[in-house]
Amino acid sequence: MVAENSSVTEFILAGLTDQPGLQLPLFFLFLGFYLVTVVGNLGLIILIGLNSHLHTPMYFFLYNLSFIDFCYSTVITPKMLMGFVSKKNIISYTGCMTQLFFFLFLVVSESFILSAMAYDRYVAICHPLVYTATMSPLVCLRLLLGVYGMGFVGAMAHTACMVQLTFCADHLVNHYMCDILPLLELSCTSTHVNVLVVFVVVGIDIGVPVVTIFISYALILSSILHIRSTEGRFKAFSTCGSHIIAVSLFFGSGAFMYLKPSSLLPMSQGKVSSLFYTTVVPMLNPLIYSLRNKDVKAALKKTLSRMSFFQERGNT
Repeated sequence: MVAENSSVTEFILAGLTDQPGLQLPLFFLFLGFYLVTVVGNLGLIILIGLNSHLHTPMYFFLYNLSFIDFCYSTVITPKMLMGFVSKKNIISYTGCMTQLFFFLFLVVSESFILSAMAYDRYVAICHPLVYTATMSPLVCLRLLLGVYGMGFVGAMAHTACMVQLTFCADHLVNHYMCDILPLLELSCTSTHVNVLVVFVVVGIDIGVPVVTIFISYALILSSILHIRSTEGRFKAFSTCGSHIIAVSLFFGSGAFMYLKPSSLLPMSQGKVSSLFYTTVVPMLNPLIYSLRNKDVKAALKKTLSRMSFFQERGNT
């Protein structure tokens, strides 16, 4: 639905680059990224669902992370791919606001699911004897509701403020998606409230998870240093290392995009920064969190052997 105070019925997405020679190579590059993202995340979802020994709190959150990454990438990438092969990548006002809402809902949900995973690792390493009681199914469900609840609140706050703006005749969005800052540049009315909401809401949505993750890993590090076994220390460090790398990429690129003054960050650099958390991170998460994991590898072998067994029975 078009806002009553907006004269714009559609936007044109400028895309990642305006150089014709790069359009086709970038199309195939990001199509490959998207296919890897879809196969990796859907494969992980199916794998966790089919194997009962992966029905633990850790894999419960990983299941939801993969679901978020799949939806997240699907909200952004197909429209970006259209921009590489079409002269004008047009998106309606309603479509733009819808994309903005779901993008924000999923990105905020991802930030909080990462903090929930960090808390889960803290309980598992620092309090293993009470892990089952502490991370009960009810607690996990409440944490998940909190994750999606924060995502909904954050997305609603930004989208509600955005639809109150009046957009000028120049409706070229200098981005490959409908994002907050590029849309604010097109407003004919004051954006002071929107900018304030960006700093407050984004500050909370990045600050709270980052503090939670930092405290969790500080306590984990303290606990690891008390482990006498070298093998035990290495196992704990290797489990945490991958998560820290992914968290750094996700939150670092997000903070660089939204919390730095626009005068110091040209939109061309903002596009590159946003590629990390909209394209690269969702693609890498299945590799970072699962393919290096012995339990997931064992589950994959077990699932493949089942498929081979049923296929052989079908042929006989």
